Amino acid sequence: MTIRVVIVDDQGMVRSGFGVLLNAQPDIEVVGEAVNGEEGLRRVAELRPEVVLMDVRMPVMDGLEATRRILAADDADAGAPRILMLTTFDLDDYVYEALRAGASGFLLKDASATELADAVRVVAAGDALLSPSITRRLIAEFSRLGGRRAPSRKRLDALTERETEVLALVARGLSNGEIAGELVVAEQTVKTHFGRILMKLGLRDRPQAIVYAYEVGLVRPGD
Repeated sequence: MTIRVVIVDDQGMVRSGFGVLLNAQPDIEVVGEAVNGEEGLRRVAELRPEVVLMDVRMPVMDGLEATRRILAADDADAGAPRILMLTTFDLDDYVYEALRAGASGFLLKDASATELADAVRVVAAGDALLSPSITRRLIAEFSRLGGRRAPSRKRLDALTERETEVLALVARGLSNGEIAGELVVAEQTVKTHFGRILMKLGLRDRPQAIVYAYEVGLVRPGD
């Protein structure tokens, strides 16, 4: 199955460069481009891609607002696109908001062809592109920003003790395989627990689960 991609970035060189790299992959096709978030909304609605590469800072409408609107429009739609934010890592202030908006991960603009293609495949498969190094930066940013209004912890009561343990390990940046090793269970068991966690908490994916865990204080920077 071909993964259909829309690239939303105000830099023509980024769009064309990523387009060439992705179209060279046998299982990926760039079906459209947009120069800002507003145009991106229209292109996504028209083309219905599986993945959107979204820049953060753009004129007219930035990538954060465009991400919110795309995912809000498709909130009840199982075919909602996965959004991969493009960053240069000098945009740490935006990383937290991008996750809250529903982004599935982050990609450096100087990513290699292999990294780019792998990132698209990862998010298209429904996984999150959050490496431990990126998660550590997010944790530091949560700590620095402070003052966020925390959501209610009541929903945590719906989790079993093991599910709460899995959520805490996810928030610390561990992969499913690493969590399985930590808890001495099968990786599929971890995936099952995590699926139930998302359902019970009404969360979309791994990035939102990480945000939630830190906001409610289940885990804290430095844990």
